[in-house]
Amino acid sequence: MASADTFRMAMILIVEDEMFIRQNAEWMMEDMGHRTLVARDLFEAVAHLATEAPIDALFVDIRLRDLATGGYDVANQAIAFRPDLRVLYTSGTPLTASMRDQFVPSGRFLEKPYSPDQLATSMELLLA
Repeated sequence: MASADTFRMAMILIVEDEMFIRQNAEWMMEDMGHRTLVARDLFEAVAHLATEAPIDALFVDIRLRDLATGGYDVANQAIAFRPDLRVLYTSGTPLTASMRDQFVPSGRFLEKPYSPDQLATSMELLLA
């Protein structure tokens, strides 16, 4: 795993509807030294984005249970609030061209299940 001093510590907004996955991602991010905000859906994510809290990156599941467009809609809303926000999409489905076509320009992808090392590397590349 990348050491905490190899990349800048950041505030990460995690949007994941599965409690276990959300908590696990939160703990991994915090183990890397990042601060986190968590949301279960678009509405909770927008509530965080509407504040003045500094948010450097969005970590979002592509398939959110109660939202047809899932993480894509969350990312698009997030970019509307914060145009410089970086986005790390995640899904248990392998990446396809049609999925990538829906990413915001700053978007990257991490396939589930991911290890702490894979998450650390993805966050390092995202924040670089």
